[in-house]
Amino acid sequence: MNVSEVSKLMDTILSIPGMNDPVKIDLKISRRQVLVLSHVIERGVTGKEGSMAGLLESLPKEALTELGQLSGECLQKAGLVELYEKLKNLGK
Repeated sequence: MNVSEVSKLMDTILSIPGMNDPVKIDLKISRRQVLVLSHVIERGVTGKEGSMAGLLESLPKEALTELGQLSGECLQKAGLVELYEKLKNLGK
């Protein structure tokens, strides 16, 4: 599928009734996984280190913002905000 087709498909899926309804997810993952997940989300949302994949290109700006907020919440709950920021600064 080309980028245009992926974009149309994602727009259709995101328009399905109920897709904006909140869902409670009980998730237990290691702190290591939280760090990796946050890094992956940030790379995808900011488009760093290469262009974003077709899926992320087709998401609305609000969805990307929500992903960033989710990443921040996970780091906060795991007590890793300060460590994550320090790790980011090491990579600069």
